[in-house]
Order: sequence, then C-alpha cells, then structure tokens
Amino acid sequence: MSGDNRRSVPDNWVTGVVFTNHPVYSSAVAADLQKRLHTPTAATAGWSKVGAESLASPCPTVQIRPVTQEGHPANGQCGLFATKHLTPGSFILPYVGFIHTNAPEDTDAESDYDLSMDRELGVSVDAGRMGNEARFVNDYRGVADSPNAEFQDCWIQIPPGEGQSRSRWERRIGIFVLGSGKAGKRRRGISPGEEILINYGRSFWAERKAQGKGQVM
Repeated sequence: MSGDNRRSVPDNWVTGVVFTNHPVYSSAVAADLQKRLHTPTAATAGWSKVGAESLASPCPTVQIRPVTQEGHPANGQCGLFATKHLTPGSFILPYVGFIHTNAPEDTDAESDYDLSMDRELGVSVDAGRMGNEARFVNDYRGVADSPNAEFQDCWIQIPPGEGQSRSRWERRIGIFVLGSGKAGKRRRGISPGEEILINYGRSFWAERKAQGKGQVM
C-alpha cells in the first residue's frame, strides 16, 4: 500500500480492512493474464472510458456513513452516500480489491465481496480484505423501490509512471448512476445525502457469476 493510501483513509473506514485505490494482484494472476485482462477486444473496446481526473482518492463524491434507519437491512452497519448531486449515467467510482483467479486455492470462499471480472479468463476482484469505498454499497431491497446505481465494465486511465511517456488504460468494474431511462423516470439522478443502492439480484449474478460459489456481496 502506498504512502498516500496510509495518509488518506475515508471517514468511517472499517478496522482490519486495507484501504487502497489500486488493485492488488494475486501471484496466480501472472503478467500474461494481466495483459489479456487489460487488452481491449472487439466486444470490450466500446466500454465507457473514465479519465484519471475522475479517480481522486478518497472519492470526494461519496461518504461512508453508519446506517441507523430502523428496518434497513444494513442497520448497525454502513452504507455509501452521495455528497453531491450525481447525474444520470455518470461514473461514481471503481470497485477496487484483490484480483485473483477463480481457482479454489486462489479464492476466499467466505468472502461476501467477490465480483467476477471476466468469466472466460476466470478472474475476479475481491474487496473482502482490501478495497475502496465501493465495498460499502448496499442492495436496494428493503431500502427503496428500485436501485439508483449499477455495476458497469469500464476502462480507467492510468497516468504515466516514472520513465513512461504516456498513460494507459486498464479494465475495471465501475459503479455508475443509472441512466434516466427511455421515459426519463430517473432523470433526477442521485441527490446529496442519498444512499447509493445497487441491485444484487438474480439477473446480475446470472450475468456476472458462474463459479458455483453461491451469492456474494
């Protein structure tokens, strides 16, 4: 973990979990597999691109807050809330964690924070032991009538490092505000102070998970 991460930890961060804004790779995710993961294909080249200027850490557009609402499924735990108005379709933050293969020996079977990144490559990202604010996003059920955000595959810009002349793009799972929809029913986006809520439903897991591990998150 870099010095910046040690100095800049979001308020209400959970003890025992490493805060990081950069993914950490398992030794099983070798360089050639990383290259395949981050190389655009005909199917992935059109994904949204998120510039480096939108990746400040800690994320200024969200806040981790304790949930105290009676009846909320996460009452007594924490949720993720907007600090400013978030417009429909806009990027909020990436889902960061430990990138690993789906081999049993490389997977934490007890984690509730494991998302599939690429089914064909057999690669997932787990925020159980390390991650960023995205790990605190809750499901909408029992809180609201519908979600206001969603997971999307995307490309993020990595600024050039020492000795490098240009930036590069890497694959991530991002959290985005839901679009306004054909009827414009979601055109207000997410208001300041509103909880950011995702659909962790059957359709999401049918598309994203095929590991036989049961529901996660």
